[in-house]
Amino acid sequence: MAATQDQLYAEIDLELSWSERDLPERERTKHVHRLHPYLGKFIPQLVEALLDRYIAPGKHVLDPFAGSGTTLVQALESGLDATGVDISAFNCVLMSVKTRSYNPFILERELRDVFERLEGLGKPRARASKYVRNWFAPQAAAELLSFRELIPEYEHTDVLRVVLARAARSARRTTHFDLDFPRAPQLEPYWCHKHKRECRPVETALPFLRRYTLDTLKRIKAFAKVRAKDSRATVLHGDAREIDYDRAFDGVVTSPPYPGLIDYHEQHRAAYELLGLDDLRDLELGAAADGTSRAAIDAYCDGMVAALERAREALRPGAPVLIVVNDRRNLYPEILERAGLRLEQRLRRHVNRRTGRRAGEFFEDVLVAST
Repeated sequence: MAATQDQLYAEIDLELSWSERDLPERERTKHVHRLHPYLGKFIPQLVEALLDRYIAPGKHVLDPFAGSGTTLVQALESGLDATGVDISAFNCVLMSVKTRSYNPFILERELRDVFERLEGLGKPRARASKYVRNWFAPQAAAELLSFRELIPEYEHTDVLRVVLARAARSARRTTHFDLDFPRAPQLEPYWCHKHKRECRPVETALPFLRRYTLDTLKRIKAFAKVRAKDSRATVLHGDAREIDYDRAFDGVVTSPPYPGLIDYHEQHRAAYELLGLDDLRDLELGAAADGTSRAAIDAYCDGMVAALERAREALRPGAPVLIVVNDRRNLYPEILERAGLRLEQRLRRHVNRRTGRRAGEFFEDVLVAST
């Protein structure tokens, strides 16, 4: 017999669970958390609660699978230092933009200057790649390439690269309801499940470049008002299984990839194509392309053990290791044991999901381990 709702809720940590009504999307994507869409990230309120519960103020927290930088951003907001590691070059650019300290006057002057120049974008000098020709209408491709050619003229190049990547994601020839998983360019009008009407593929990137240039400025300024002035974040581009940490950490907060779910490089393919970033997808742990065969699961477990061993070696004695994961295969008790970590608690939390055409709920675990 299936568990009743009362039985399910008796098992969850209500302080780590929120309903859609209690925590609407605008709160889950506050300030820099929405600088660029990112599939598979955990919500900032969960990270904030875990930091408050397990990490003392002024300490230094590590996220070996930092993704879009949620742990780093919330650490800065909570008065902590933070280090984040990721194999994805784009993720590292995004994290750096979110967590860097800016001269607000220079940043605003530059982004407003870019905004004013958008109307006069000329013909790009560079020829579009095959990917750009396939996935963008000719006008949109020209606008994106012309914007890219403006970027080296400014100090805040990485900020503008994120604006470009975000605009490119929105300007692709794909359906509005399938931005996360487009399989082929959409060239004809289509019935849109999101808007409940016929929609047409995007022809121009200019509205997105305008909107995201100003939105990025607004979000960075909003975060500057709430971050702790003396806290710092460090972003390391590398493989968490092999990286050598040069300092000790007071805890780990992470939400690692899970086998066979998401290709983290592919979800930002447009960014890699336009920005010329190193593509290290072959080093991803648990990539969807690897599947969920027994061999793939074994390779995933071995990789997670190696990454967590590296993290453990850099932790102070007794430091907490907090792992947020939907461990439906129950892989992590053995992973933690092999990595030399002791599982202290397994907290259950309820998760609302609202992304694209997917809507529903599920449960995930917060694994509390220690050295």
